[in-house]
Amino acid sequence: MAQSHKILNSHPYLRQTLELVSDKWVTAIIYLLSKGTKRYGELHREIGNVSQRMLTRTLRDLERDGLVKRKVYPTNPPTVEYSLTSLGETLVEPLQLLCQWSINHFHEVETARESKNNHTNR
Repeated sequence: MAQSHKILNSHPYLRQTLELVSDKWVTAIIYLLSKGTKRYGELHREIGNVSQRMLTRTLRDLERDGLVKRKVYPTNPPTVEYSLTSLGETLVEPLQLLCQWSINHFHEVETARESKNNHTNR
């Protein structure tokens, strides 16, 4: 346990970065915005199963962190669009690689889990 504590503290921002990108809503938003600019309602529909409160909070956090930009148009009601910043775009490739790993290898994780469960239940 002490070793992992040292690893996470080996760089001043490593823990914060891992906490940021390991959030499922962050990953979903980055993925959807990598396809282009989206309005709030589009994000909410396409993500699915996310509360408005959580989506709003995550978008605000991503905007604060400089990964997402928010543009408000003076319509009635106001139209709000979200897109990735250049910094946010740098996360697309690493997250795509992680998603591809999941597609290619998660069946192996499931097999290992089932094997472990079968040995535990004996």
